[in-house]
Amino acid sequence: MARKPDGPLRRGWTTGTCATAATKAALMGLWGDGRPPRVGVILPGGERPEFPLSHWAEGADWIEAGIIKDAGDDPDVTHGAEVRARVSGSSGGVVFRAGEGVGIVTMPGLPIPPGEPAINPVPRQMMTHVVEEMALEWGEKPDIEITVSIPGGGALAQKTWNPRLGVKGGLSILGTTGIVRPFSCAAWIASIHRGIDVARETGLAHVAGCTGATSEKAVQQLYDLPDHAMLDMGDFAGGLLKYLAKHPLPRITIGGGIGKMTKLAQGARDLHSGRSQVDFAALAEVLGRADVKSMNTALQAYESAGKDMAEWVAQSACAQVREMLPDSVACDTVVIDREGKILAQSGAGGCT
Repeated sequence: MARKPDGPLRRGWTTGTCATAATKAALMGLWGDGRPPRVGVILPGGERPEFPLSHWAEGADWIEAGIIKDAGDDPDVTHGAEVRARVSGSSGGVVFRAGEGVGIVTMPGLPIPPGEPAINPVPRQMMTHVVEEMALEWGEKPDIEITVSIPGGGALAQKTWNPRLGVKGGLSILGTTGIVRPFSCAAWIASIHRGIDVARETGLAHVAGCTGATSEKAVQQLYDLPDHAMLDMGDFAGGLLKYLAKHPLPRITIGGGIGKMTKLAQGARDLHSGRSQVDFAALAEVLGRADVKSMNTALQAYESAGKDMAEWVAQSACAQVREMLPDSVACDTVVIDREGKILAQSGAGGCT
């Protein structure tokens, strides 16, 4: 994760907000007095940001406007991307199309059904409201086709969870408040939830949540799991397991390195280094090794205690996972080293 900047963090704007502003600007050109210098929109919470235009193009029966996304101080892959909206007449109502760099939903379980452009419900509502509001103002019919595009979005999408969630060909147009809050955990946890939703709707019997890329690769190979079975858990073990408890699947594997899995074994639910730490005194006691008390890292403790520690971590982490889930969900744990070698497993077929 990127380091937080020093000082107060600057908020930004979602792709949904940018698409709404671009839509409004294009409609002003289509129905009004040409290209506006700036355009303002009203967000769901009542805030009214304004944006300069970065792009303008006109055709015989359409106009396209673009806004550069500013994600503030959040390490957002779409920061600096240009979000464009092209408006033209439709045969009835507001119709959404995916242009270059915007994906198409191909799997069930997301808020938008398969076959539709990956434009989430709140951005759709925001753009529809703009169309209806401006149609009333200009005396036009609110029958508009909106094509949203993000040049280069196809390449950017490969850095997101979209391919695993069944969004093909580009990015999603996201947002619930219209605002990007820097370094918020909410977006990551929401993606975990969507991954579980997709797994349930596609009938997967076995999913896995891992702390990082190395453990993910090891677990995926161990069980020959498809990509959309791999939930991007990261540090948010608690967030994954709480949602899974309410939306159960037949089986979950939790995998990770010795450090983060030791914290899970000791009862931590958020495994981030800034929010939980290994209790070395407690670890020394359960392992019966006084020297572990003076260790600085879980890896150092493992290098001293060896397989006994790895097995205790796997078993105790499995017990922690079991505690959070209903009996209908089988669970197991996999502990790996930095090279991806499996150090220990517990409950392969269900923790007991």
